[in-house]
Amino acid sequence: MKVIKLTGGILESNGYIIYQNKGGDCYIIDPGHSGPRFVEQIKKNCFNPKGIILTHHHPDHVGGMKAIQEAFDCPTYMHEMDALVFKKTIDVHLKDGDVFDLEGEELKVISTPGHTKGSICLMSEKSRICFTGDTIFDTDLGRSDLPGGDEAEMEDSVRNIISKWENDIFIYPGHDQGATMKTVRTYNTEYLAIMEGQGR
Repeated sequence: MKVIKLTGGILESNGYIIYQNKGGDCYIIDPGHSGPRFVEQIKKNCFNPKGIILTHHHPDHVGGMKAIQEAFDCPTYMHEMDALVFKKTIDVHLKDGDVFDLEGEELKVISTPGHTKGSICLMSEKSRICFTGDTIFDTDLGRSDLPGGDEAEMEDSVRNIISKWENDIFIYPGHDQGATMKTVRTYNTEYLAIMEGQGR
């Protein structure tokens, strides 16, 4: 799987276009800013967009969605718990365990509540990569003090889901830089505090 990263907006959010080959299928993950930039990249590479996948409902991750919807006939996906509070139409409500197929490679939906009720991560075991939205970053975790956030759920997601990811998994987060889980286990103090039973 290949990844195009587009960063922008006042909060410097990361959006991604994932694909296998130029001229082939693609998915757009979290187009939170400047939708026309995503449209330009899709057209430039002659991609066939299969859908827009949103890791959660916050504006800095969905802001560019409309421009892509207007340019291409492709569905929009969001976890059912976030779709309930989102004010715009979502075509498909996701749940834990759902799978996207990208030209033979699977991308699995992992429910990781904490930042929002419907926060998800998207894991490709084949490529050893995971798109984590605002659940986990290289050196910290997503906020849980915003509407829909829950500190106990975040801690549960870390202990029971994220902690099981192997060191070679590379995370592509919603902000900041990507990192391997080995790096997360070395420098992410909030992750380490939870794993040591201290909370964060």
